[in-house]
Amino acid sequence: MIIIYSPEGAEPENLDAGRMRASEIQLIERTADSRWDAIQEAMSEGDVNALRTVGWAVKRRTHAALRYADFDPFEDELKVRLDAREVRAYVQRILAKYGSEPDDLASAFDELRDSAFDRADADTAIADATAPKDPEPETELSPASPTES
Repeated sequence: MIIIYSPEGAEPENLDAGRMRASEIQLIERTADSRWDAIQEAMSEGDVNALRTVGWAVKRRTHAALRYADFDPFEDELKVRLDAREVRAYVQRILAKYGSEPDDLASAFDELRDSAFDRADADTAIADATAPKDPEPETELSPASPTES
């Protein structure tokens, strides 16, 4: 996931939380008093506490002395978007859920595009997943040769 931190009067920062170190996860779990999987789920729902905690941990990569209390954004300054890897996974889930319902599938793909950090990643993942598959090449079986005596 990519957390977009847009402080008022400053350029937005893209905080890449797609790949976290174990030490970062441990710090996040202690700070948020929750398990990593629950924090990830909360982030996907836009939970401000989860976004703040993970955003703070990511910012510490370049600002090691940053204290949690000093990273206190307004709730509308944090948004989450899906990275390319997550977009590909969601495409598969959407196909499994809505594959036989074209209108619902198109709507779900539109929502995915809006949730992606890079809309082009979503378009590529959707195109790859929905492209006609090449049929398996047929192999000709040669007739069994008679056994030599």
